[in-house]
Amino acid sequence: MKIVTCVAPVNIAVIKYWGKRDENLILPINDSISASLSTDIMCAKTTIMASPLLKENKFWLNGREQTFDSPRLSNCIKAIRARCDETLPQFNWKISICSENNFPTAAGLASSAAGYACLVHALAQLYEIKGEISDIARQGSGSACRSIYGGWVQWHKGDLPTGADSIATQIAPADHWPEMRIIVLVVNDCRKKYSSTSGMKTTTETSTLVKFRAESVVNQRAKAMKKAIEDKDYESFAEITMKDSNQMHAICLDTFPPCVYMNDTSHAIANLVHSYNEYKKGQKVAYTFDAGPNACIYLLQSEVEQFISVVNHVFPKPADIDAVEYYRGLTLPNKQLDKKIVDDLNLTPHDTGVLKYIIYTKVGGGPQVLGDPSEHLLQDNGLPKQ
Repeated sequence: MKIVTCVAPVNIAVIKYWGKRDENLILPINDSISASLSTDIMCAKTTIMASPLLKENKFWLNGREQTFDSPRLSNCIKAIRARCDETLPQFNWKISICSENNFPTAAGLASSAAGYACLVHALAQLYEIKGEISDIARQGSGSACRSIYGGWVQWHKGDLPTGADSIATQIAPADHWPEMRIIVLVVNDCRKKYSSTSGMKTTTETSTLVKFRAESVVNQRAKAMKKAIEDKDYESFAEITMKDSNQMHAICLDTFPPCVYMNDTSHAIANLVHSYNEYKKGQKVAYTFDAGPNACIYLLQSEVEQFISVVNHVFPKPADIDAVEYYRGLTLPNKQLDKKIVDDLNLTPHDTGVLKYIIYTKVGGGPQVLGDPSEHLLQDNGLPKQ
């Protein structure tokens, strides 16, 4: 028997991936850039067991058994096994896979990216694969290739029809920009109406804006973003991040029929960020929205105390929710909001409960193997512990 347990990070894109040129190989129409977030706060965790005693392959996700015949799951397993030494005993054994996320699945929080990166990293450990595996993670979920690395990561769209050059590379490690923080304002943690896969497919088929973006905008924007990250130039970083998020959602609206991911609360958050930046006379806070209503706020640590006090005023925490349940992740500062900011920005509170909860985190490392056997999600018989 051989058993491996890994964790892998969520990544939040600042240059968006939206649209494929090849649906089967999951090849994008443009480069994208993201930060991998700390696995101490948000992660996917996967245990894979190979054993001669297992009678069939099994897969569980968040406590529920799933089909093992999923094309994307099969593609990842086949690609890993194709690089494996066939003389290894585990090559001929059946496997059990158990995976879980410690954050909502399919709610626009990059759960599939973390999940497939974790799966592929664990498979690589199980079958003793060395070298590049981001191209395999990409075959499970496109943005999963970026979660194969920590820190700041670029997914290169590549040019080869085989997809061999559509891989991720690290721009800078997690400790490159230690002041950077991320606040996730969770507006809705339910499964979204339009999946990213179906949304992208419809966009590629119907949107004229997405072609203009891929051909005329993203290349220069990605270069500027990479330089902003390397130079730790927050003003440029923030402006590019917000512009690219806005363009992605404009393209979603240009899709026919349109894919609407942001809601009224999402737009209220974006408006608040722009008002706050105008008040501060510079880009101090940046929002980005993936395929969902939840806002990911990139900001420097020095700005967290004041901005979160503004958020708490505008989007009050419900009295019946415990603070430990509402504020998740790193410890947020608890500062009373200056009345002058309330007056100057004309801040009007929304109803309580508009935000479900808040996650405070930072940029982190890539996938890791957990050596402690108590971390395994599977029992010795190949069934989930819970």
